[in-house]
Amino acid sequence: MEHRPAREFDFELPVGYMDDDGRVHRLATLRKMTGHEEALLADRKLRHNGGMLVTELLASCLRQLGELKPVDRQVVSQLSSADRNYLLLQLRKITFGNELETTYVCPVCGETSHALQDLDELPVRNVNGGGPPKIAVELEDGWEDKDGEIYTTMVFRLPIGTDEEKIASIIRDNPSRGMNALLARCMLALDDMPSHRREALGTKVIGDLTMGDRARIEKTFRREMPGVDLTQEIECAHCGRSFQTSLDLTSFFSLQ
Repeated sequence: MEHRPAREFDFELPVGYMDDDGRVHRLATLRKMTGHEEALLADRKLRHNGGMLVTELLASCLRQLGELKPVDRQVVSQLSSADRNYLLLQLRKITFGNELETTYVCPVCGETSHALQDLDELPVRNVNGGGPPKIAVELEDGWEDKDGEIYTTMVFRLPIGTDEEKIASIIRDNPSRGMNALLARCMLALDDMPSHRREALGTKVIGDLTMGDRARIEKTFRREMPGVDLTQEIECAHCGRSFQTSLDLTSFFSLQ
């Protein structure tokens, strides 16, 4: 009998999806992409909203998640960005293979370098225990309210797919404001400030922070964020200088 190659593969998510009963589902079954997903990638409306595109791709290819089968779009949109990025990586690998041709522009000399990335080499940080972790950041300068009170501790939840979808247009037009909007959506606490007051402030808190404190938030997220580490250390083939960049997820599904 002719051997039939596998078209579905199982992966354990770095974080997992917690349902309404508190159960965490981490074993995901993905199928290879087909012409249906190629049509999604070519959809102009979806290409203008990366978060929605990822949701549609994963909802189409995710056959099972723990005890959940089928997996609907609402569940996919509630997955953490860490899990969504991990699933995108695995979807790319099972469909096109482990090697990815990448292009980088050196920030020093401006020349373009090309590299062949082995996607199997990307490190993955998993969450130990059940449920998504929270990320606490201690600010040096803090946020000052109109009464002169200083707040120095921020607590964030992990971003999820819904956040990606909501801020897509903002981050496309202005990445800094898009990041403000994302952090504001994910902020769970600002010291002991009542939640209704914190939520009413919207993005003002994030926008008012000093650049040093904003850098501390970014550094803390980079250190504690679970999932695939897309950070790359590149040596320019032209000037020899090394620089740090991030692997571009939008190139994962190029048919070129």
